[in-house]
Amino acid sequence: MDLETRIAQFEKMASDDPTNDMAHFSLGGAYQQAGRFDDAAECYLRCVELNPSMSKAYQPAGAALIATDQTDRAGEILLMGFTVAGERGDLMPKNAMGDMLDQIGIEKPVVEKKPTGPAADGSFIDRRTGNAGTQMARPPFKGPIGEWIHANISKESFDEWIGQGTKVINELRLDLSRDLDAETYDAHMREFLGIDDAMYEELTGEKPKAQATGF
Repeated sequence: MDLETRIAQFEKMASDDPTNDMAHFSLGGAYQQAGRFDDAAECYLRCVELNPSMSKAYQPAGAALIATDQTDRAGEILLMGFTVAGERGDLMPKNAMGDMLDQIGIEKPVVEKKPTGPAADGSFIDRRTGNAGTQMARPPFKGPIGEWIHANISKESFDEWIGQGTKVINELRLDLSRDLDAETYDAHMREFLGIDDAMYEELTGEKPKAQATGF
């Protein structure tokens, strides 16, 4: 699928549901690939406005702002993202944003990871949102990814993904009986839930076969 077609699809997805953080994230990625950095920055900033816990969105937002000579604003966003990633234990975006802060001469704060899983009061803390939620009764599917989701993602977040996944299927016209389309769907699920490539490899011992915005 060519880049302009992907941009049009993600523009439609974001227009149809302006509160869809992943649609804005994916559209930002497509704009960035096209060299439309102003548009990319706007999409990523909208994404973190809708979902402040999405640590991986702050990094490309900072990069797009730097590319448009908005260094001061980039520093603000990267500091916010560095803190969010540190509190969530998302090391890849945290380290990447730390490098970018070093490059623009901004000192990094000391950030400690917040606990996930069962909290002291017995509530379940969702890794994606950082909020209390309901732990699923069992993993949503077999395998290490399903086990990780059960241990870290609330029923509320996973139900939200089911709704988002339906939009992904419809907008991208996926046929889940085809391996490539099923892998694309899984990539979007991992991106939505915060399972980056490094975590996927650590959990499964394999490299992911598809990228959410690379189809």
